[in-house]
Amino acid sequence: MSQRKKELLRSLKFVLFSISAGVIQIGADALFLELFNLIPWVSYLISLILSVLWNFTLNRKFTFHSAANIPVAMLKTAGYYLVFTPLSTWWTAVLTAPSVGINEYLVLVLTMIINFVSEYLFQRFFVFGKSLDTAK
Repeated sequence: MSQRKKELLRSLKFVLFSISAGVIQIGADALFLELFNLIPWVSYLISLILSVLWNFTLNRKFTFHSAANIPVAMLKTAGYYLVFTPLSTWWTAVLTAPSVGINEYLVLVLTMIINFVSEYLFQRFFVFGKSLDTAK
């Protein structure tokens, strides 16, 4: 298989797994918002953690086919989220505050798009870049 086709397939898998993680995140977020009446940024934070664990596990094994040391790869991913999570939690709190009043689901979807693009680049080139296709 050509490198171009391999990268296209890798990107497609990342999109599909990200969609599944998005479904988990949106479902959990809706559950926490509607059923437990959590404030939007708390609901967002819990649902983000659930989706990250799901997405990391599937993408390491099936998208990037990485045999990299799992704790090291997870620490690198945690590093990404040490930056992304406070920023996205902050803008979720600011944008959904009554004074601004943007719908929490719209903020969530826009945040997920930013996360999707930046996480793919981070995982592809930093987390798994040297260990692509090393798993048997």
